Amino acid sequence: MAKEIAGYLKLQVKGSSANPSPPIGPALGSKGLNIMEFCKQFNARTQDKQGVVLPVLITYYRDKSFDFVIKTPPAPVLLLEAAKVKSGSAQPNRNKVGSVTWDQVKQIAEVKMPDLNAFTAEAAMKMVAGTARSMGLTVSGQAPWEK
Repeated sequence: MAKEIAGYLKLQVKGSSANPSPPIGPALGSKGLNIMEFCKQFNARTQDKQGVVLPVLITYYRDKSFDFVIKTPPAPVLLLEAAKVKSGSAQPNRNKVGSVTWDQVKQIAEVKMPDLNAFTAEAAMKMVAGTARSMGLTVSGQAPWEK
């Protein structure tokens, strides 16, 4: 018989650096979950992604056990890394803070493809380019599908 799901939790944690301090401790503790067990499992599964912000979807059950799925890093984090800037623009329509190329957008779209609701690489690239524009980054060059 399947376990009965009690709920879901979404967190964003840096890879290989989960510890019981906030925000992880209070979020898991309030649900009665074993905080140290989550930290050990998460750190073991993210050793190769050290320091990268990773979204985690935790499914917890009535018997206080849990499963979790690690998603790909958020597009804004990947875009900031590609543009080599610290943060996006406060006024993205007026102040541009950096630039990314269509090749970088394509690489980010390929990384994000499992978590995006896009069927083609072109659609994923358009989504990532839209995120870049809303952060105050310009996408330089001509889009591959316009050539």
